[in-house]
Amino acid sequence: MSWQDRLAPRLAAQFRFLIEIDRLKDVLRATHNLHNGKPENSAEHSWHLAMIASVLAEYANEPVSVDRVVKMLLIHDLVEIDAGDHPLHGDHDPQAQAAAEQAGADRIFGLLPSDQRAAWRALWDEFEAAESPDARFAKACDRFQPLVCNMMNDGGSWPEYQVTRSQVEARVGKIQVGSQTLWDVAEHIFDEGVSQGWLKTP
Repeated sequence: MSWQDRLAPRLAAQFRFLIEIDRLKDVLRATHNLHNGKPENSAEHSWHLAMIASVLAEYANEPVSVDRVVKMLLIHDLVEIDAGDHPLHGDHDPQAQAAAEQAGADRIFGLLPSDQRAAWRALWDEFEAAESPDARFAKACDRFQPLVCNMMNDGGSWPEYQVTRSQVEARVGKIQVGSQTLWDVAEHIFDEGVSQGWLKTP
């Protein structure tokens, strides 16, 4: 009998979930780590977002619960274990991606006991909908962090995808909805991206 078989059913289900989500460390993103240039994985991304939200919560446009925002950011990409990561500027079918992510949410959160399954899935759905102050700020952090990654890596994926300033502004506009301050910082980043030749102008 394994150690997991010796656990009470609820605790065993919780450990199945915790063991499964470690797979997020294997999901590589188009962005790179800030200091060593290695591809960032989705678990590293989620941790960095949680820290950004914790440190910069005072700049949210509306009062937020930092605890709820951090939880959202820690779970928001768990679906990528099944659906994979799709670069913001890459070529993919958004409808197919959304369907894959919904199926991933069903499976992964379905590993938890029913009460936690419902609570964590509701939090993930709230993040996806981006209709609450907490979710709007979480989305802002999620869109902002890759900009910093690109700036610390000579433009990162922008030159690879031949991205224009207007394209990146349109694709990360949710930053402004959640935090005007982070959007102002983003505008400085866009300015430098253009001046360095990493972002094209229309």
